[in-house]
Amino acid sequence: MELTDVIAARRSIRKFKQEDISTDSVRVLLDAARLAPSGSNLQPARFIVAQSVASKEALGRCTPYKFIAKAAVIFVCCADLATITTRDARVGELLQEGAFEGVDMDMNDPSAVSPALDAEAVKAYLTMNVAIAIEHIVLKAVDLGLGSCWLGRFDRDKVRKFLALDENIYPVVLLPVGYPDQLPKARPRFPLDKYVLKTI
Repeated sequence: MELTDVIAARRSIRKFKQEDISTDSVRVLLDAARLAPSGSNLQPARFIVAQSVASKEALGRCTPYKFIAKAAVIFVCCADLATITTRDARVGELLQEGAFEGVDMDMNDPSAVSPALDAEAVKAYLTMNVAIAIEHIVLKAVDLGLGSCWLGRFDRDKVRKFLALDENIYPVVLLPVGYPDQLPKARPRFPLDKYVLKTI
């Protein structure tokens, strides 16, 4: 599909056919996430792929949205909070690869340096980067004839305990993916001029 068509066709899917997704398709979805941009190329997104009935049912008990257990796969989309400590190394890689060659920028301008981020700001920053990777999965899923639904309402402590996650791995979103068993209408959207506050 053309990208514009993929974006227009995307819907939140909450009913799935009882049909498996191939291993190749799962890899294609994850590879779409891998190719997503991230600030300073930190690449903080990490994924747990839940495909067994038992794991999906367990994750379903961590959220009011029980329908996720019927998806072919649930991606537990996480942020690796420790990646913030690799920023200097990642920026060094970008410099080595010539990412900034010929680019008008002053990395030493004190007026443009942000204050040090506290733990909550780091979490928010890395979560934003993970969200970009998630949307890559969402759009690639549409391209493959699949559907998905972002879920942010779940018990993170229960998910963390069930998956035995390291303290640096922060669950951001549960993303059920499968073949749609519904054709939702397009949801109402504001007109474009509501999104644009001003042009200066």
